[in-house]
Amino acid sequence: MDKDQNKERSSTVDVLLPVDEHVEEVAEGGEKVKRRGVYLLPNLLTTAALFCGFYAIVSVLAEQPNYDAAAIAIFVAMILDGLDGRVARLINAQSKFGAEYDSLSDMVSFGVAPALVAFSWGLSGLGKVGWMIAFIYAACAALRLARFNTMADTADKRYFTGLNSPSAAALVAGMVWAFSDFGVTGDSIVVAFMAAVMTGMAGILMISNFRYHSFKQLDLRGRVPFIVIIALVLVFAVVFSDPPRVLLVGFLIYALSGPVSALIRLKNIQKAD
Repeated sequence: MDKDQNKERSSTVDVLLPVDEHVEEVAEGGEKVKRRGVYLLPNLLTTAALFCGFYAIVSVLAEQPNYDAAAIAIFVAMILDGLDGRVARLINAQSKFGAEYDSLSDMVSFGVAPALVAFSWGLSGLGKVGWMIAFIYAACAALRLARFNTMADTADKRYFTGLNSPSAAALVAGMVWAFSDFGVTGDSIVVAFMAAVMTGMAGILMISNFRYHSFKQLDLRGRVPFIVIIALVLVFAVVFSDPPRVLLVGFLIYALSGPVSALIRLKNIQKAD
């Protein structure tokens, strides 16, 4: 009788609630069971990353665009995006809902936001060509995320196939931040052309077959030599000495590492033959 009353009470609540409760099938103890609700902490971090992407868009759509704030917001979204998955794995709070939510958040923060920031800053000076390049970048980000989701179970975790969307967004945001910090905008055709090349390159690299190290094999819970901590301190010091330029150069080197590694492998194969 108590079970029937609980079921009736649960169904009544479901009818009265304006939003359906999320129910997900998970594996526990070798069996599949249904659980209600979502994990709070990882999804909270994903929501924060989504907000940063939204804030970047709002910053450049204002009457007085704030390109520095927009670029910084995209970099903060990158940090949060890197944390949500790792936190979920650390506290054993991984879920299909979280994976899908993270992907949608990435599309806003690393697909739409960088495209609009680049267009507002420099690509708009190229007219239709500018918005076409911005759209191509956004479309490539969507294709990259879709391919990543479909290959997630079979891909080698040590590598990304194609430049990951946060790094592509860092290229675009770093470019805008580095030059707008000096008051440079896309009013000059030279700057507009540079913005087109950088944005287009970032988009194409996302859908390429170049391999990039994912660094997912790093064990954050394990012990490391003391020298590693000293190295990290030096890295932070270098980054904070001139964040816009250092971050742009760092991610540009990472973006070029894929094609360079492919050329080295190709040369080694030709030598072997």
